[in-house]
Amino acid sequence: MTRRLIARRSPIHGNGVFAASAIARGEEIIQYKGRLLTHAEADERYGDGGETGHTFLFTLNDSYIIDANQGGNSARWINHSCAPNCRALVEESASGDPRRDKVVIETIRAIKPGEELTYDYGIVLEVPHTARLKKLWRCLCGSPRCTGTLLKPKSKPKSGRL
Repeated sequence: MTRRLIARRSPIHGNGVFAASAIARGEEIIQYKGRLLTHAEADERYGDGGETGHTFLFTLNDSYIIDANQGGNSARWINHSCAPNCRALVEESASGDPRRDKVVIETIRAIKPGEELTYDYGIVLEVPHTARLKKLWRCLCGSPRCTGTLLKPKSKPKSGRL
């Protein structure tokens, strides 16, 4: 089987994930994996998520967070962009068990070989968005539509990476 994705250094930030071959629009390309934590466990381990400017935590649902620091796969290296070519979708378990929900990354347009995969992290912090926090969570995507920060207004529903 041909590898579709390659993780390597990124011009956006740190590591990134790149297409090894062409990928069509609407394809599910990878599941975001890691250890399942409750929100309380994540808060205890990492704080409120606002102080580091970097995280591998992904809000799965009202009960759980995926911690890709533990048992994570290369999906954790997909960088944020204000003009993304992918999106993250939470797929609810057919059984209704929130522990069985999963996050998948899907393309929103065709991807060329060698192109870096990105999605909008949609980070919502429950603390005031101070100038210091905006700088800490600054966006490096380089898009003409760049907002300058990974943070989203609190008025939007919680979703995405913390």
